[in-house]
Amino acid sequence: MMLTELRLPTIKRLWPALAEQSNREGWPAERFLAALCEHEMNERERRRIDRHRAESGLPPDKRLSAFDFAAVPTVSKAHVTALAEGDSWLEQGANILLFGPPGVGKTHLIASLGHALVERGYRVLFTRTSDLVQRLQAARRDLRLPAELAKLDRFDLLICDDFSYVRRDQGETSVLFELIAERYERKSLAITANQPFSGWDHVFAEPAMTLAAVDRLVHHATIFEMNVESFRRRVAQKGLAPSEQRKPQTSNPKG
Repeated sequence: MMLTELRLPTIKRLWPALAEQSNREGWPAERFLAALCEHEMNERERRRIDRHRAESGLPPDKRLSAFDFAAVPTVSKAHVTALAEGDSWLEQGANILLFGPPGVGKTHLIASLGHALVERGYRVLFTRTSDLVQRLQAARRDLRLPAELAKLDRFDLLICDDFSYVRRDQGETSVLFELIAERYERKSLAITANQPFSGWDHVFAEPAMTLAAVDRLVHHATIFEMNVESFRRRVAQKGLAPSEQRKPQTSNPKG
């Protein structure tokens, strides 16, 4: 009853077996107490990580162990591993920007970094940028945009997937600029985009806003250029019969 009141479920579950082992092996009292507390702390940490992973929205199957670094030679595995260990760049509010055509693994790479950071105790949120824009637009209409930005501020890393798919004609996207400005040099952003900065004029309301947003994003940023052949296209080609993979030859009617 006391352990239930104190909210120590792991100790409540394990103490009889550990007490029996302690009596059998003659543990001193401090070792028995330390063992109980260690189990409780480890279980609390595991539950906390599980909660943060559930709230993150990260694709569950996108892990670093499954990322094919050989297929993207422009991405250093050592560099990504260093980022996965977090700490300094997150404390500085630095950003990660990933550019490349569809199907090259941008989402996989940044999601796998997110999973690694959750394991290290950080809070991460993964979202499609279009969904995030709608969320912020709704908050602005309801006069609660500052409160919504404060909610997002709880996350050490906010991952905005498919950033360059957002269009001005989908609604007022200046809320994105407010988000970028709010997190600048405080909280980290990660962005995946199919188009370089020069193609972002369709995202923000005016060129000056685009320039200001890019300026804040690239300051203290790690940029990955992933301009390689689409992974999905390579997989599809491997599934073709050899005769289908060969380019058709144009016959010469005079030959």
